[in-house]
Amino acid sequence: MLITAAALLFLSQTQAADKPELTVYTYDSFISEWGPGPQLQKAFEANCECSLKFIAVEDGVSILNRTRIEGKKTKADVLLGLDNALIETTRQLGLVQQHNTNLSGLSAHLNWSDKHFVPFDYGYFAFIYDSNKTPVPVTSLEELIQSDAQVIYQDPRTSTPGQGFMTWMKAVYGDNAPAQWQKLAGHTVTVTKGWWEAYSMFLEGGSDYVLSYTTSPAYHLIAEGKSQYKAALFKEGHIAQTEVAAISRYSDQPELANQFLSFLISPEAQKIIPVTNWMLPVIDHAELPEAFDQLIQPETIGFTPEQLASNRNQWLREWRQAASQ
Repeated sequence: MLITAAALLFLSQTQAADKPELTVYTYDSFISEWGPGPQLQKAFEANCECSLKFIAVEDGVSILNRTRIEGKKTKADVLLGLDNALIETTRQLGLVQQHNTNLSGLSAHLNWSDKHFVPFDYGYFAFIYDSNKTPVPVTSLEELIQSDAQVIYQDPRTSTPGQGFMTWMKAVYGDNAPAQWQKLAGHTVTVTKGWWEAYSMFLEGGSDYVLSYTTSPAYHLIAEGKSQYKAALFKEGHIAQTEVAAISRYSDQPELANQFLSFLISPEAQKIIPVTNWMLPVIDHAELPEAFDQLIQPETIGFTPEQLASNRNQWLREWRQAASQ
């Protein structure tokens, strides 16, 4: 029995229409051609009998802001790219629903049992420098602020690294943070909306230091064969960031969304994420290139998610006022 080309086309379209579509809000670097998005999409779609659709904004804070503004009109089934500093605020706004993902495979040191959020990577904020240009780096946040080195960092209102830096300043300086912001403003080149813009400017020679992650040097070594980019180790300690995913409160596909969250912490996905998103895996024994062994090992400082949620708006006002003077 012959099947015409038109019939085959109709059959293909019908099958495509029958597939559910899972929409994931994330940040733009996640779905770039060198980010984890394309590989994760291919791997997940191979088994989910679904279509995975990414919608990107600038940064994790922007994911929260967009979802909050859209409310029940949001298209998101999954929010991917929030972090530990945004967990409680997102929960308090009622933007997510509980997951049923098995978290037993997570690394014990994460001590993770949250009912709404599933971690998919983690790392530490750090200032990156070019050792060819800056052979003797600063060794503390205090030294960086007191120096005349040109610095680029991200806006804490729109960027999770920027918010992490705001937390870093409060952890080290407490009530004296406004005075330190003012000192830093004197040699800050610019404050960008997101991470990618800041890091691109740094790579083009726009500053001596840029706020990024301790894992950034691994990218340059593995992807580019360049060893001059380093992370400065600060004696005061570093702020840790855990990136998370959650199911939107308004998603009508919680089963498929849970399947995606489980996939994110599977060995298959955790092998992809460190060498595309350039963060650390959340499961033990994930395959990592040797370059990760060369990364600095910082001491962790900071606040609980609850402390961050209760103080975030006040600290943002404090930063905005001090940095603009």
